[in-house]
Amino acid sequence: MKIFNSKSFIKVPLRALLIVPFVAQISISVGLVGYLSLKNGQKAVNNLADQVMGKTSDLVNQHLNSYLATPHQINQLNADAIETGILDLRDFEKAGRYFWKQTQLYQNFAYNGYTLVTGQGVGSANYPGSKSTTIELYPLVAVKGVSKISSYVTDAQGNKTKLVNTYDYNSFEQTWYIEAVKAGKPIWSGISTWDGEVGYIAASASYPIYEKSGKLLAVFGTDVLLSSISDFLRQIHVSQNGSVFIIERNGLLVANSSSQKPYVIVNGKTKRLAATDSPDRLIQATSKYLQQKLGDFDKIQNQQQLTFDFKGDRQFVKVTPWRDRFGLDWLVVVSVPESDFMGQIYANTRTTFFLCLLTLGVASIAGIYTSRWITQPILRLIQASQAIAAGHLDRSVEVKGIDELEILGQSFNYMARQLQESFTALETANQQLEEANTELEERVETRTTELQATIAQLHQTQAQMVQSEKMSALGQMVAGVAHEINNPVNFIHGNLTYIDGYTQDLLRLVQLYQKYLPEPPKEIEEELVATDFDFLEQDLTKVLQSMRIGTNRIREIVLSLRNFSRLDEAEVKEVDIHEGIDNTLVILNHRLKAKPDSSEIQIIKEYGKLPLVKCYAGQMNQVFMNIISNAIDALEERDRQRTLEEIQAQPSIIRVSTAAKGSTVTISIKDNGSGMNEAVRSKLFNPFFTTKPIGKGTGLGLAISYQIVTEKHHGKLYCYSQPGKGAEFLIEIPIL
Repeated sequence: MKIFNSKSFIKVPLRALLIVPFVAQISISVGLVGYLSLKNGQKAVNNLADQVMGKTSDLVNQHLNSYLATPHQINQLNADAIETGILDLRDFEKAGRYFWKQTQLYQNFAYNGYTLVTGQGVGSANYPGSKSTTIELYPLVAVKGVSKISSYVTDAQGNKTKLVNTYDYNSFEQTWYIEAVKAGKPIWSGISTWDGEVGYIAASASYPIYEKSGKLLAVFGTDVLLSSISDFLRQIHVSQNGSVFIIERNGLLVANSSSQKPYVIVNGKTKRLAATDSPDRLIQATSKYLQQKLGDFDKIQNQQQLTFDFKGDRQFVKVTPWRDRFGLDWLVVVSVPESDFMGQIYANTRTTFFLCLLTLGVASIAGIYTSRWITQPILRLIQASQAIAAGHLDRSVEVKGIDELEILGQSFNYMARQLQESFTALETANQQLEEANTELEERVETRTTELQATIAQLHQTQAQMVQSEKMSALGQMVAGVAHEINNPVNFIHGNLTYIDGYTQDLLRLVQLYQKYLPEPPKEIEEELVATDFDFLEQDLTKVLQSMRIGTNRIREIVLSLRNFSRLDEAEVKEVDIHEGIDNTLVILNHRLKAKPDSSEIQIIKEYGKLPLVKCYAGQMNQVFMNIISNAIDALEERDRQRTLEEIQAQPSIIRVSTAAKGSTVTISIKDNGSGMNEAVRSKLFNPFFTTKPIGKGTGLGLAISYQIVTEKHHGKLYCYSQPGKGAEFLIEIPIL
């Protein structure tokens, strides 16, 4: 054993030992706190800027999805109107009022109309700066492609009041017509500029219309103003000096949050600006940096997050590609200066630095006086300790001035008299303490195990109770809503028969009047022309038929809601499993339709011949709802990660199969989504396990479903899945 000599260590005076470490500790601690505060502030700013830019990009994407879907929806609506006979493209007067009404409803439409393959057509314009909506008519067949267009001012009812302009127009040479015919489907034909004192830019949505024989009939064209997108961007408060702008892949500005427009008017001509030529210095610098850093804008296919310096200030930049299924491919750029967040942090850092200097000075002075006060009594205690170590247990010490040191001196005196007794008592106490600690550890371990089991059971019971209450409340609400809707719908549906009869009687009466009074008075004849009686007579029957179809659809949905809730079937009874599945699919029908970021989901039913099954109908419907909803979530998540071509090549499918074998009924629900690995699949039925983001999933749906199938119905619930091969849930329940 090696003995260390005290001479090998550097001797340090107690006074220095009290002052230097104390001052050094304060200096290092305060400096470290200030440094970490600055670094944490910068890190927090980076996270905050990322969150702000992410939320801003999401908000802009949502607005673009909503705003730019409207023109194509209107074109589709007009195409449906042609198919049902509501809109006749060759009745130019009625078509003019029809499109005038749409332009009135959608103030962001600069133009809405169509051109037949003969060059004839109709449109309605609501140009910026104009005082009223106009109707554009060109009913004559085009000569060498050129049509003579007459522009009329309208009153508040859409009636033509004054011819304001006539001009020649060749639709067949326009991009919106050529591109639509070339594509053979609804598309965006690009962004067009309009000249004039006001000037504006608009995106053109084109829609080709074909006859049943496949021959081209006409092309719809709708111009939606892009200035409203800039107005929306200006309303978003990114930060004090932040900026948001949207560009095409060719670098031209579409919209921006700046007060400057994304185009200029030179000699009455509207000219679009490139982002690198924007009058806004931040937009100009950001776009130039993106070109330098990322190269051609066409190469930006994924979300990018970058930083660069602009006028000595660090800028956070986030670039997000935005696309839609009709051909638009834009980039949403959000730029936020770091100085918008760091100003207060720098001020706090300077304040912390000055406080550190002040604290250091005060601590140094206090340390000098404190050390002097402490060291004098300690020196006397050292002398007494040396005497006791030498065996002079009768040596006493007298210390005054500091309570703690005075008590310490008394302890020294007492120690000399009781040293041997203390050693003996200490050994006994240590032995007893070890025995007590061993027993206590065993009791604590046993109690901890019991508490953990109890807490886990309470968590599961609580989750089941919450889910049961939620489903009970949902069932009561669904049943109540279905009941409230059913009564007025039945009333309307029942009275449609009488309305149809009354209408036919009135029409026959008017026809008799026309037969026996072929030349009515002038006032009646003018009223017949004004109300367009022939059109009213044809359209009234179609309207009543549409109303009857609509009420039948509402009654079917109400019946599905009532069957799904099954509040009157809380006990076991014989039910039709297929009816429960169908009711669930009716309720989820809105989620099966195509969305901007996901395709339509096809449901394939492969029903076998099943007997009636004794079960808890409402709870089985809950199982179907949870599993099918999860399948829809999986397919939507997969589509968000695929391109349009990949979605078209592999459509989303949910296959529902049933079969009866012996005393068991089997229900299979299978999707062709992305599937899951074994680590995820093995935990699917665990309570609170979920792979969804926070706020979108509780992790209780499949756990409750597993309990309903296995415990309530003594059945089995399996899941088979592999990455990239979808997932299949297999339910087996006994018939009795």
